Amino acid sequence: MSGKVYFVSGIDTDAGKSYATGHLAREWNRGGVRTLTQKLVQTGNADVSEDILLHRRIMGVALQPEDEARLTMPEIYPHPASPHLAARLAGRPVDLVRITEATRALAARCDAVLLEGAGGLMVPLTDTLLTIDYVKSCGYPVILVTSGKLGAINHTLLSLEALKTRGMRLHALVFNAFPEGDPVVRQDAEAYFRQVLARDWPDADFLNLPFLSAC
Repeated sequence: MSGKVYFVSGIDTDAGKSYATGHLAREWNRGGVRTLTQKLVQTGNADVSEDILLHRRIMGVALQPEDEARLTMPEIYPHPASPHLAARLAGRPVDLVRITEATRALAARCDAVLLEGAGGLMVPLTDTLLTIDYVKSCGYPVILVTSGKLGAINHTLLSLEALKTRGMRLHALVFNAFPEGDPVVRQDAEAYFRQVLARDWPDADFLNLPFLSAC
């Protein structure tokens, strides 16, 4: 692919990966890197991906021609569930070929594509394929969104272990400070994550996600 594709995942469903995806796209575009966002599979919507709409709001732009062409939202299912279940309930399997071709088309039009997943790395896309294994097959580096809430250290280490076991590349760990929660727990989590990256993932970036309460 002529453009670089980065897969954005979270340590759980509400980690803030949609906000992180929109924020990174906005900042990369401001820095001269033409960046588009894509949603791997959107569930809980009927026609338009709410996550793509959120990306555009954060980026401060209208829907793009690639949105109108459905390249950024190739698979949408109405039931708010894991993709494998939402697809089964809709009677329409997830079309991985369609998704991959849409990503390839986006990559040909820009410098970078931020491909946001549904839930965490281990979420099933089909009854036999996990998200992480699809990402590995495509060779996409991962941007993992974590937080400072209680339990985040465990979830983050499990996600990092899954990446390491499969020999995958971590491009960045994004620390989402929202919700604020216990400041002692949050500050300790951030310090711990920085230590883990310095020791085990020295080539990965540590990024702080600013509050985006206005979005």
